[in-house]
Amino acid sequence: MTDFPKELLAGYGLYKERIYSQFEEEYQNLAIYGQEPEVMVISCCDSRVTPEGIFHAQPGELFVVRNVANLVPPFTQGGGTHGTSAALEYAVTGLKVKHLVVLGHCKCGGVQAFRESNGKLSKTGQFVGPWIKMLEPAAITLACTPVDKNEDPQLALEYAGIRQSLKNLMTFPFIEKLVTQGNLHIHGAWFDIGSGSLRVMNKETEIFEDAQDLRARMKEQETAEHVPATAEEKK
Repeated sequence: MTDFPKELLAGYGLYKERIYSQFEEEYQNLAIYGQEPEVMVISCCDSRVTPEGIFHAQPGELFVVRNVANLVPPFTQGGGTHGTSAALEYAVTGLKVKHLVVLGHCKCGGVQAFRESNGKLSKTGQFVGPWIKMLEPAAITLACTPVDKNEDPQLALEYAGIRQSLKNLMTFPFIEKLVTQGNLHIHGAWFDIGSGSLRVMNKETEIFEDAQDLRARMKEQETAEHVPATAEEKK
């Protein structure tokens, strides 16, 4: 007998029956021709947050890397292993993605651990402590120049951590070059698990705005662009 989780075996059975059978040709094409995602998502390991589900993405549409607190480390050379950095390098230079999205979420355990450590990060774990230490610049910035003045401290640091990761992305030469050229775009987003709401960071104000409102504005703009000009406007 195997000790492989029976829940996973049952889930795999449903996948084969209901999903794979429906999209068999698409899966075969992905296996033969490879992946060509246009978007990479840097997300948290939290089991409650699934980028593919949130963005209703099909296999092959998102390149995803997940780590504790959805952090992007600053660019460094040599020493240690660089899982997130390696994923970024492959996505940008290999897959040629057009967008990088840092996706945070509510009630993030990594952010909470940082807040509750009171500077004693060694108590949070041998590996977790040094990793979430990357939130320090975000916490300092938040304390000195808060963007979200009236937000809950946990939420405010979740936002600040996303902003810091976006700054760290720009320390990678191959990312900075493409962003400057306009061939790569970086974005910040935050997901509320309970309500299912998504907020997207405004690049000019760094404020997180409701995605539904953003969708409505985009639709209005698209409609306006397709409305024929009146005779008076053509003069």
